[in-house]
Amino acid sequence: MIACPPRFKFPWMLLGTLILPWVIEGLLGRGWVRILDFALLSVLLAIGLNIVVGYAGLLDLGFIAFFGVGAYAYALLASPQFGVHWPLWAILPTGILVAASFGVALGWPTLGLRGDYLAIVTMGFGEIIRVFLNNLTAPINITNGPQGITMIDALHLGTWSFARPHRLWGIPLPALVGTYYLFLLFVLLALFLSRRLEYSRIGRAWMAIREDEIAAASMGLDTRRLKLLAYALGAAFGGVSGGLFAGFQGFVSPESFTLQESVMILCMVVLGGMGNLRGVVAGALLLAFLPEVLRPLGGWQQHWFHRVLIDPSTLRLLLFGVTLVVLMRWRPEGLLPSRARAREWHTS
Repeated sequence: MIACPPRFKFPWMLLGTLILPWVIEGLLGRGWVRILDFALLSVLLAIGLNIVVGYAGLLDLGFIAFFGVGAYAYALLASPQFGVHWPLWAILPTGILVAASFGVALGWPTLGLRGDYLAIVTMGFGEIIRVFLNNLTAPINITNGPQGITMIDALHLGTWSFARPHRLWGIPLPALVGTYYLFLLFVLLALFLSRRLEYSRIGRAWMAIREDEIAAASMGLDTRRLKLLAYALGAAFGGVSGGLFAGFQGFVSPESFTLQESVMILCMVVLGGMGNLRGVVAGALLLAFLPEVLRPLGGWQQHWFHRVLIDPSTLRLLLFGVTLVVLMRWRPEGLLPSRARAREWHTS
């Protein structure tokens, strides 16, 4: 018998997410609303990686490659690079299919690998994609190399452009707030689909593979097909996030899809709690906002010591790393672990 997913018990949380950008803009300024928009894209990425790492137990250090594939799919189909300007409803499904295909391409040769070997191969795959994006300029200039692609069409649905402010029922709607609601819609849809997958037969099969692949195969599960499906679905979420990123940013370059970004997304999943959607969302939001909270460190040093003792970027990374170490020391199972993972840590 398959368990049913729990119902959404806290509708006030949905109300809170709807008014959040207005509260942040009023208290912290419009720049923080833009940070919030990027945080939602990180949440979408973390949900996709959670399918691969949290559900199926497949360590992936190259997940940012699917983010880059989705971003470049949008950029090439909605910019002067190829002279085409597809609508959003046509670009995103195309980006999903392309990213899912790359997910299968990654999963197929790694089906027999586990642990460190799988991590090394996926890390290499992510770097291969970045190098290709950086060098696909001859004999046909496809990606425009390290200069990236500019003048990308803004996100729009019909005549509604998310790059311009609007009035909705007489209420002024800033562009960044409108973009927030668009990203929130995709995040909620991703959460719904991921939760349904978790409590489906496929999700149970993934968890069986995660716990013991040999035992799962002996029970008749097609582990090869299930692992490929996990890679494809996780990559699809990454492709959606990448497409939204390209339309929101208006510019993409290979420098946005480095190994460091892959590690950051993995940290979001592990720190929040692998396999638990609430934990994944919490980890993504925490790590998306934490670097920005630590950004004023240079000004604080100037105020306290009348000079800058340590470069702000270096100090920010140092404190960021210390924070991760402390959290993982006292909460090794994650901030909001799944029940099964929490029992593992408390009984070990």
